[in-house]
Amino acid sequence: MKLLIDNTDYTCALAADGAPRVLRRLNQPSRFECALLLTPAAPVIPAANARVVLEREDGAKLFTGYLDAIPEHEYLGWGERGPEYRLHITATSDELLLDRKALPERPPFVARPAGEILRATAASLLPGAFDVSGVTDLGVIPSYEADFQRPWSEHAAALALLARAAYRAHDGSLVFQPVGSASHTLEEESPTFTPEGLKLAAPQRFVNDATIISRAEPRLHVRDYFVGDGLTLQFDLSRTPFAQRTRVLLDEEFAGDELDPLRWTQADPAAALSSSGGQLAVAGGTATDGETRVEAVERLELGGGLLLQHGEFSFTAASDAVLGGLYAGAVNVAGCFAGFRVTPSGDQSAIQALIDGSATGSAVTTVAGHRYGMTTRLYAIENFRASQTFHSSAHPAGSGRGGGALPSGARLVLELHDIDPANPGSQGAAATVLYDAVVSDVPALVTYALLNVTTAHCSTPFARIARISGVEVRSQAPSQSYRTRLVGALADGGECQVFQTPELQFFSQYPPVAGEQIVVRYRSQARSLARVIDPASIATLAAGADDGVRSAVRYLAAPAARTSAECETAALALLDDSTQQAWAGEYRAWSDALPGGPATDVWPGDAFAVDIPSRGAEFTALVREVELLCADLRGDGSRYRIAFANDAAQPPGFAFDPARLDEPLEDVATVTTAGTLFAPDLSAAEITGATSTTVDIDCGLTPPAGWGVEVRRSDRDWGEENDRDLVGRFTTRTFTVPRLTRVVDFFLRQHDDSSPRKYSRNATLLHLDWPYS
Repeated sequence: MKLLIDNTDYTCALAADGAPRVLRRLNQPSRFECALLLTPAAPVIPAANARVVLEREDGAKLFTGYLDAIPEHEYLGWGERGPEYRLHITATSDELLLDRKALPERPPFVARPAGEILRATAASLLPGAFDVSGVTDLGVIPSYEADFQRPWSEHAAALALLARAAYRAHDGSLVFQPVGSASHTLEEESPTFTPEGLKLAAPQRFVNDATIISRAEPRLHVRDYFVGDGLTLQFDLSRTPFAQRTRVLLDEEFAGDELDPLRWTQADPAAALSSSGGQLAVAGGTATDGETRVEAVERLELGGGLLLQHGEFSFTAASDAVLGGLYAGAVNVAGCFAGFRVTPSGDQSAIQALIDGSATGSAVTTVAGHRYGMTTRLYAIENFRASQTFHSSAHPAGSGRGGGALPSGARLVLELHDIDPANPGSQGAAATVLYDAVVSDVPALVTYALLNVTTAHCSTPFARIARISGVEVRSQAPSQSYRTRLVGALADGGECQVFQTPELQFFSQYPPVAGEQIVVRYRSQARSLARVIDPASIATLAAGADDGVRSAVRYLAAPAARTSAECETAALALLDDSTQQAWAGEYRAWSDALPGGPATDVWPGDAFAVDIPSRGAEFTALVREVELLCADLRGDGSRYRIAFANDAAQPPGFAFDPARLDEPLEDVATVTTAGTLFAPDLSAAEITGATSTTVDIDCGLTPPAGWGVEVRRSDRDWGEENDRDLVGRFTTRTFTVPRLTRVVDFFLRQHDDSSPRKYSRNATLLHLDWPYS
C-alpha cells in the first residue's frame, strides 16, 4: 500500500494509530483521513491543495483527491533529530476541483439526458480536466436548472437521483452509471465468507396504500367574466392563478465581441454576423434559407406563459429574414411554427407574422431610423409539456415510469412596437398585434432562432426570454371584436398586470370602456397529490382482524411531482418496491475475503446480492456506503465495511420530506387502474352569452355517445348519486343554465359512460360577474 502526496511517498510517515481511512457514500464526495508523523528527516510538509493518492501494490487506486486544507501540526516533543509533529490529513475526492468553482450562469437545460448535463456542467468549469468516457447518457430530464449557488457535486447527486444512477469522480475520471452496473455476490458456501461480519435487518416497511403529496399544481381551468364601466381599473379574480415560477430563461445584451457559447450557436458561412458595442448585427448573408442563423443552445418548452422579446431591430437596408423564429424541426422558413417574416419592400422592409411557414395577416413597412420591438407571447393550457420520470427496481435507469410529451393548445400573440427616437411618446404607445389566435396543437419543444437570414441589414441590442404568469386577458369593446390585452410592464407594451392578491389591474392609459366585456383565462393552483393502492399486496397480508392495508403518506421532494398525474406515477414507482420485503445490513471483512477476491473493490451504487439460506436471506440490494481501513500496509490489506439496503428499505430514486395531508382523497387508483381514472378536461369551455336569468355555455367539444357534461355550483360531490349543488347534466356541446345571482360560478366536468362514471381530473370554473341586462 502506498500513500502519495504530490507524487511523494509518505507511506513511511504514517502513524501506527492513524492508518488511512476512506469513506465512500452513495452520490457524495469520498473522504480520506490519516495521521502522519513528521521529523526533520521525514518528507516535507504537504502543501495546500496537494494531490492525495492511496494505491495498492497492484496499482489499483483506493482514493484520489486533494487536501481540504493545510494540515494542522500537533507538537509531540523533541526527538533525536529535532522537533517531531503529528499531522492529521483530510482530503476530498477529485470533484473537489469542480466544487471550488461556481458554475457559470446559463439557461436551464431542457430535454437533455442526465449524463449529457453532467458532462456539460463539468466542462463549463474545467474543460478537458476529466475523462468522461465513463459517463452514460441515461434518461432525459425535462428541465434542469444548474444553479450557480450550488457546488458541482450537489448537481451530480441531484442528476443521479433523477436518473437512478451513481456518480463518482476518481483517478481523473467521471463515472455516471445506472445503479447496479457492477455486481457482487455474497454466498454462504463461499470459502471466504465471514459469517460474523454480516449483520442483517428485515424491517417491516410494507406500503401498499401510498399517498404522494408534492408541490403546487395548476388545477381548475378558470374563466372570469367582467364588464367595464369606463372608470374601474381593478377587477378581483375568482381564484388565485397558478404561480408558476417567473424566471428569466435568457437575458442577452450582446456586450462581448463574441456570442456566449453557453447561450448561442451560430452558423455564418458568409461572415455576415458581428457582435460588438452591445449590438448583434447582420450585414449580408447567403442565398440559402437557414444557412446564416443564430439560435439558442437550449430548446424552449412551450408551456404556461412565455414572453419572448426578440429585441428592437433597426434596419439600414431592405432585408430578407425570419426574426425571433420558433422551429419544431429544422431552422428554415417552411418549418417555422411562429416568427416575424421580414421581406424587401423597395428600400425598406415589410414585417409580417409567420405562422406554420406561411406569412399571415397584414404587413408593416419599416421607416428609416425607427426601431421595431418584436415580441411573442404564448399562453398554453398546459404548464408542463413533458412529464417527469420516476424509477424503481422494476423500472431502472432508461426505462422509468412516466416521461413523454403532453399535448396542449395555446393562444399565440405576435406584436410589433414601432419606436420613433424623435418621438418619446412612441415608447409607451400600444404595440401593433400582427397575429392573435388560438393554436390547437402547439409543439412541446422548439428551437429558438433569433436570426435566420437570407440577406439582411439590421441589428438588435438585446434578446430576452422569460416565463411569465399564464394569465390570458381578452376584451371586447361594444361593436368590436375580441382582442388580447397584453399583460406586462407598460414600457414593454403591456396594458395590464395580474397580481397574486388575486386581481387584474389595468394601466390608466388603457382603461376598459363602458360595456367592454373582459375575459380572464388561467389555471388555479392547489397542492398536487394522488393515492394509489395495491389490492394484491393487501390481500396477501390480510389475516384475521388485519385487513392487510399498510398506508403511508409521503411528501415528495425529488424528483418533483408537479401535477397530481405525476404524483400518481410516483406512487406507482414507490409501490413497485414497497410491497416487497425490506432488507438492510452491513458486511465487514478483510479485502481478501471480499466477494470476488482481494483484487475486488466495492463502490456505492454497486449491486450486492446476498445468498444466505441459513438466515432466510436471498435478495439483491444496493451498496449505500463503503468504509476502508488500511490496517495492513505491508500485506496490502484493508478492512471493509459495506452498508447495503434494497429499494424497499431505502428507495434510491426518491427524496422525501415530512408530509401532512389536510383531508382524505376521494380519487383512489389501484396499480391496474392508475392513469385511467379520468375523462378529458373541458379546458375550452366558455360562456357565450348571458341575460339576467340565463347563461349560455359552450363546453368546447361534442360529448361522445353515452358521455355527458355535469354542471355544479361547487367543485364537489360529483356523481349521478348526488344532486346537491347540481345545475344540470347535458349531452350536447352548447346548453343554457339558469342564472340566480349577479355573481355566479359554474363548475363543469365531463364524464364517460362507464359504471361508475369517470369524470375529468380537473374541473372548469366559469365565473360570471356581469350586471343584469
